[in-house]
Amino acid sequence: MVRKERMRYWKITAEDTDTFDYDESKLLNWEIKCIREPEVDAHFIGVFMYRNGTAYDYESVKGICYFHNNIDRKELPEITKFLQSKFEGKEMEKGDRIILKDSKEIFSSKEIGKLAKEMEVKFNTKAIISLEFEDISAEQLKEAGMPESKLLPIPK
Repeated sequence: MVRKERMRYWKITAEDTDTFDYDESKLLNWEIKCIREPEVDAHFIGVFMYRNGTAYDYESVKGICYFHNNIDRKELPEITKFLQSKFEGKEMEKGDRIILKDSKEIFSSKEIGKLAKEMEVKFNTKAIISLEFEDISAEQLKEAGMPESKLLPIPK
């Protein structure tokens, strides 16, 4: 099986996403890393979605997910409730990851950017977004408004 070309954009801000116009079917996964200051303390919430689902034991589960690092466990129900209010889904926990099984899936830059902005306000964080595409050319992504300076090609 030949692996399709993949490209990752990183260190994108929520404001950057306002101008993107990519083919949503080519977005393989995205992540919003919500960092609390000071950054050296490594307090963050990572919200993400994989088009093909997230590994959970021996199955792949579709839905929005988040992981946490150095976040007080008392905060987790509020984070889960916030995400469920927007995307629904059945809560499943695995280690430091919480998956909202069968939640609404989003792949548009506008929706991802909006969620990043809301996470910044709600949880007092700074959001950094990563987007990974598959089976699309660098030229097509450039035409979609993706910044070449934030492209991180993934070796085959």
